[in-house]
Amino acid sequence: MASSLHSNHTQICPNPTALNGGSASDGKSQISKKPRLYADPPPLFTPSDIISEFSHHDPAVARINNGSFGCCPSLVLSAQNQLQLQWLRQPDNFYFNQLQPKIIQSRTIIKDIINADHVDEVSIVDNATTAAAIVLQQIAWGFAEGKFCRGDAAVMLHYAYGAVKKSVEAYVTRVGGYVIEVPLPFPVSSVDEIVKEFRQALRRGKENGRKVRLAVIDHVTSMPTVVIPVKELVTICREEGVDQVFVDAAHGIGCVDVDMKQIGADFYASNLHKWFFCPPSVAFLYCKKSTNNSDLHHPVVSHEYGNGLAIESSWIGTRDYSSYLVVPKVLEFINRFEGGIEGIKKRNHEYVVEMGQMLVKAWGTHLGCPPEMCSSMVMVGLPACLGISSDHDALELRSFLRDKFGVEVPIYYRPPKDGEEGGVVTGYARISYQVYNKVEDYYKFRDAINQLVDSAFTCASLPIS
Repeated sequence: MASSLHSNHTQICPNPTALNGGSASDGKSQISKKPRLYADPPPLFTPSDIISEFSHHDPAVARINNGSFGCCPSLVLSAQNQLQLQWLRQPDNFYFNQLQPKIIQSRTIIKDIINADHVDEVSIVDNATTAAAIVLQQIAWGFAEGKFCRGDAAVMLHYAYGAVKKSVEAYVTRVGGYVIEVPLPFPVSSVDEIVKEFRQALRRGKENGRKVRLAVIDHVTSMPTVVIPVKELVTICREEGVDQVFVDAAHGIGCVDVDMKQIGADFYASNLHKWFFCPPSVAFLYCKKSTNNSDLHHPVVSHEYGNGLAIESSWIGTRDYSSYLVVPKVLEFINRFEGGIEGIKKRNHEYVVEMGQMLVKAWGTHLGCPPEMCSSMVMVGLPACLGISSDHDALELRSFLRDKFGVEVPIYYRPPKDGEEGGVVTGYARISYQVYNKVEDYYKFRDAINQLVDSAFTCASLPIS
């Protein structure tokens, strides 16, 4: 990264021209391979445009936690508001004449972005948790109806998202499935560590004549965050005879490369409101056409039951569907950045790594994984002297940073390993970088932690809540 990142602390982005991915001298635009709405695209955003698009953000908060709830620009919020008003003005007309064509338009754009074969493979749902419920519900029916044997296995990562773990418990364990969690090291030093543990877990799943009916693989784990080698793990699943593979990519689209043909999973779900600039809440679920998915159904049964998952998901009763419909406007927004979504992903990754390296240098700690295993988020070790000794400490420190310093960042507690003694890093911050972030956000976080260290603060001094 250019040294200009630190040269002007008031700019919205490390380099105003770099915001759009070009140099100040060439004036050229890299053409995105992703779909565009215009033959002649509108002008690229300037740094002041970005400030305006996210002016509704609280200016008193260093918002370096895009990973939890995402962000939505004013351009898209305005389009959503117009759709909501159209519905309220004449809901019957909107329902009968506009809703389904607009949903198909959004599904078609998503299909092109993720390189799916057919629009029928793409359903729009509320969020990745709903998508997981759809897939796991089918697995539960397989056990309940005798297609699977009691004790057949489902494999998932130990760092799977908490709600997905609960869903596996509710849908798989309850009906007699045997669940194996893949233990993953943290900090992570290489992809090989993940691959080795995954292979071993699949083999455990096949012990005593069992079959592995489902593998749940994160594309980007949430806490701690690391990019998982999904293509390699899906290939291993095929080699080991796993029935179906579900990739939980809540942080996928807009954050990492998402190509259904390359990944090769049976199911892939990603939120659109985290890194793809949609308002909450909306996600897509990809279901590979060659997979036997005729028994996939939305968990909310409505009038469209039996007409295919994509159609079922497009109407689950009266509700606000506007977040499903703004995908074309989001694409318009994204295409006003140099390189479109690919350019945004690349720059976010580069900036978050640079900010992470700045922080660990300031604190004498380390990153949670190599830069190549980061996405637009990275785990940053916190000074050991803060005394983070439990999940409760991590949550309380997060609240303290929010309330006292105006810094919003998730904190992760890593228990000491056997043989580790005092001075080991047990707390990590998960920092995000999105287009609205500026270097001051990370300096504010750095200075807050430095102030706590200088004052001999420890988590033991936090009030008990």
